[in-house]
Amino acid sequence: MMTVLAFVSALALLIAIHEYGHYRVAVACGVKVLKFSIGFGKTIFKWQPKGSDTEFVIGLLPLGGFVKMLDEREAPVPADQKHLAFNTQPLRKRVAIVAAGPVANLVLAIFLYSVVNWMGVQEAKAILASPVAGSIAQRAGLLGGEYVKQAGFVGEDLAQIQSMEDLRWLITRGALNGDNVLLAVARSADAPARDVILDLEQLDVKEVDAQLFQKIGITGPWTKPVLGDMQADSAAKRAGLQVGDVVTKVNDVVVVDAQQLRQLIRESIAVKDQQTLAVTKNWTVSRAGQSINIPVTADVKTEGNRQIGRIGAFVGTLPEMTTVRYGLFDGLQAGAEKTWDVSVLTLKMMGKMLIGQASLKNLSGPLTIADYAGKSASLGLTPYLVFLALISVSLGVLNLLPLPVLDGGHLMYYLWEGVTGKAVSELWTERLQRGGVALLFSMMFIALYNDVTRLFAI
Repeated sequence: MMTVLAFVSALALLIAIHEYGHYRVAVACGVKVLKFSIGFGKTIFKWQPKGSDTEFVIGLLPLGGFVKMLDEREAPVPADQKHLAFNTQPLRKRVAIVAAGPVANLVLAIFLYSVVNWMGVQEAKAILASPVAGSIAQRAGLLGGEYVKQAGFVGEDLAQIQSMEDLRWLITRGALNGDNVLLAVARSADAPARDVILDLEQLDVKEVDAQLFQKIGITGPWTKPVLGDMQADSAAKRAGLQVGDVVTKVNDVVVVDAQQLRQLIRESIAVKDQQTLAVTKNWTVSRAGQSINIPVTADVKTEGNRQIGRIGAFVGTLPEMTTVRYGLFDGLQAGAEKTWDVSVLTLKMMGKMLIGQASLKNLSGPLTIADYAGKSASLGLTPYLVFLALISVSLGVLNLLPLPVLDGGHLMYYLWEGVTGKAVSELWTERLQRGGVALLFSMMFIALYNDVTRLFAI
């Protein structure tokens, strides 16, 4: 129920803001608006304010909306109202009315990101976990436990990194743009920093998913290699491990953090005569100020199509957290910058998909969006606002694409009209509309297919 409510609320808000942008600018330009509708299908509620020409409608299916304006192309218009029709307006007003919807979504995103910045959010400190073996981060010389003080693209000024989220966002942009990232890292918050370069140019970025950060080697923040709750009759219990044990070594390998320990546990197996067997390893743990050696034999478990080692205990602690909060003007500026960055990244990703440099698996449809809406809402107000901002940017950018059925398609017509002095002919408008509908439905089918594939993969 949480997922459904969060999804419907998100759609209703984003569509309402989009259509209100069209409506407000149309009224300001002197165009008569006949109907303002949120949702399609059967009308469940409608009203018309006293003295207004507009009927406001809420439909049963909240999957879109529209603003119906007086227009000679749709129905006869009385001679005394021709000046109120959309099609009789000068080009600049028609452009403003059509562009207002996507712009409203982008303005909403700026506002939502700014609200999050003003409220403040608890985020993990930018302390690096041990890098994935063979990854870019490991080859760059990172060991784990480093504090990231500053970061930026090579050749540009470095900026302060306030949290792990800041760092992940910077790395994501670098990976998609093929830009190397320079990190200024230190062994502690007060220690002098050294420079490390993540060579992201070598990445073949097809999909933006967890595997991307696995290749880069930075998958999360540093956490202490301590043991938590244990299952009854687990490998941890049988070995004599206790809650609160801090693991310092596995055989001769010094354990840096929980992520490294989890990986060592997974690798505590061996294949002999085509059988997967558990391997006993000597653990050194710190308990009540004493160093204790304990032989541990992991259980062999199946994960997906492979077998791994498990000890049946929670490994790790919560990462060190920090509150990231901005002042009034700094928060607004940061919100505008985040909206711009997400917009540019979205366009670049769409361009890469168009020319085959990125996988179409990156397209998401309503099922994935609904799932994310429910998850973000369950985590609290701040994650949900960030989700709304992200979807609002996506909706704004998508509608500015030059597809005939979208706002961007109409703006494309107006660009032609502005350059040639002639409107696009009805014949070409009809042909382009058909092509646009076919392309849009193809994108929707691919997105829905990706949704279903993800759900079955889970």
